[in-house]
Amino acid sequence: MKNSLSNEASLYLRQHANNPVHWFSWGKEPFELAKEKDKPILISIGYSSCHWCHVMAHECFEDSYIADIMNKHFICIKVDREERPDVDQVYMEAVQMIIQRGGWPLNVFCLPDGRPFFGGTYFPPEDRGNGLVPWPQLLVRISDFYQKSRDELTENAEAIRDNLLASSASSNGSKDFNFSDLNLAAQGICGNHDDQYGGFGQAPKFPQAMVLNFLMSMRDHKETSKDLGERIDFVVGQTLKAMAHGGLFDQLGGGFSRYSVDAHWLVPHFEKMLYDNALLLESYLRGYLLNKEPLYRSVIEETVDWLDRELLLDCGLYASALDADVDGEEGKSYVWDLETVEQILGPSLGKVFSLAYGVSQSGNFEGDMSVLALQDGDFTVRDDLKDARKVLLKFREENRNLPPRDNKVVTAWNCLLASALAEAGFYLNRKDWVAKARHIVDFIDSNLTATFTGGFSLSSVYYEDSNKRVPGFLHDYACYAQALLAVAGKVDWIEAGASSNYMNKAKACYKYIDSYFGDTDASGFYYTSKDEEAPIVRRKEWFDNATPSGNAMVLHVVSQLYALTGDSDYESVLIKERSFYSQGARQHASAIACSLEAIAEADSIAVIKTNSEETIESVRQILLKYPWRRLFVVFDPEVDFQLCLTIPRHPFYYLYQKTLEIHLNQVLRDQNQ
Repeated sequence: MKNSLSNEASLYLRQHANNPVHWFSWGKEPFELAKEKDKPILISIGYSSCHWCHVMAHECFEDSYIADIMNKHFICIKVDREERPDVDQVYMEAVQMIIQRGGWPLNVFCLPDGRPFFGGTYFPPEDRGNGLVPWPQLLVRISDFYQKSRDELTENAEAIRDNLLASSASSNGSKDFNFSDLNLAAQGICGNHDDQYGGFGQAPKFPQAMVLNFLMSMRDHKETSKDLGERIDFVVGQTLKAMAHGGLFDQLGGGFSRYSVDAHWLVPHFEKMLYDNALLLESYLRGYLLNKEPLYRSVIEETVDWLDRELLLDCGLYASALDADVDGEEGKSYVWDLETVEQILGPSLGKVFSLAYGVSQSGNFEGDMSVLALQDGDFTVRDDLKDARKVLLKFREENRNLPPRDNKVVTAWNCLLASALAEAGFYLNRKDWVAKARHIVDFIDSNLTATFTGGFSLSSVYYEDSNKRVPGFLHDYACYAQALLAVAGKVDWIEAGASSNYMNKAKACYKYIDSYFGDTDASGFYYTSKDEEAPIVRRKEWFDNATPSGNAMVLHVVSQLYALTGDSDYESVLIKERSFYSQGARQHASAIACSLEAIAEADSIAVIKTNSEETIESVRQILLKYPWRRLFVVFDPEVDFQLCLTIPRHPFYYLYQKTLEIHLNQVLRDQNQ
């Protein structure tokens, strides 16, 4: 029998439609029912491509005996974290407070009003001797405790709520940001680098694109010593190369998986997320412009090809993810055995390929299978085997089931991709990529926004086959504003004069952010609009997670708007907002890396104006010789050539003055020849 999830737009919710559990979707009804029946609430949160979500669903939620316990003692709510990140965010933090860790599936037990009192992640159906309480036993214990110790649970729930409020609180911070702390932040991050295998910390290892981008923004900063600059070069280079060589990167089809289960990037958790790949595009672009490593350019090109091949929807936007599992097995599409490789490529080439990519008789994965990972070697080895990789990719696509795709369009993630495509397209001479970025923001403007007197509203998700909308959150608006600015900075290269429209829309978007998410009394912007009801508490998101925090993206937006306009109102916001991060730069830099990046690069933003399309191309060619920086190249019919730099009243950043003067002088010489 189907439950109430069968008509939902979310793929993840529909995956649970045939569970014997009487699931509700998020809304007022289950909370009203819980109060009426005096039952605790179970909120179970996950997403469609999550491997362990599938495992627990199969082991527990599809089991009639376990479902009967859940239905008898609880009101059960299923939530797609990609559809309702606000719900996921607040309950994830609550569970982390309770058990000091988090993840998905996220299972939270709450009072009838939604206040959490206990929770965890994956629970098995029986005792497996691994220290995890069996799910049926936990359900019975929680229900019994709810009936007999209600006051204690209420006290715990109120304490958790108070802690959630406290963790989100902000103040006006110090008078201004202490920029010497940027140096300490970069040093601390580099000190956590794995010098043997690349990346940060131990297994499991995540790509951490935002951390890499912050380090690259610090490479030429005034607070960066020569020794630290050299250390940054090593850390970034080692990590980018290791990820590109390992199984984390799909060596045949392009695109990165979510994370590596081991320390040396060999075996990935095979789900592929749009946001990871959008963020890593920019990291590899910066790395490429830094040292012109051909491997990085190939990674960028192959990742964009994968995005277009496997995530691109008919509407021109991109789906959220590919599943980790195929036919119930994780990674089934991606792994190889030696015999198959040699059958497809022939014995001679097959042996060469297998040696280069670590395919062996015993394998490096389950069942004597091998994850493809480039062994010790340089780009030449990989390039020599390009045709062999194409043959194996074709075989994979024609003979294996591909991972299921979640067609949900997440606004913020598509905007992250638009920003990356605009930058990469400009620097790598791909006008079609800039056009793709432009289409993304144009489609969002036409289909995911609604205008009203004095502003507009933005939807957080879009479904091609459903009218369901979820009101946008801070990160949706901030990422959208950033994407509009990224397009504005490069679109005049493909259509002279088009930039002003996108700049104006970015200004309007920030105005909405300030009005509906801002805090007039303290630093930071709220995650939910003042017009929307927040789950439990209205919070501020300070720390990056898998994607940049909304507040980090606002910092990027206001610094760029200040560079473009010179409007002191934007400067005031920048000064106010960055004041919050001095202490965090010393204590947990990796968690606020995107914010620190915005602060570090703010004064290196340049605006180049010209009335010549030929000059735009000349500037582009010159910029290829220098490291990446935030840059706007715009067509202005009233200006022959002008270079504009943001110089605050109290200079706090190193200006790339000499480099920019070289740009200007070179262009002028070219024009006079």
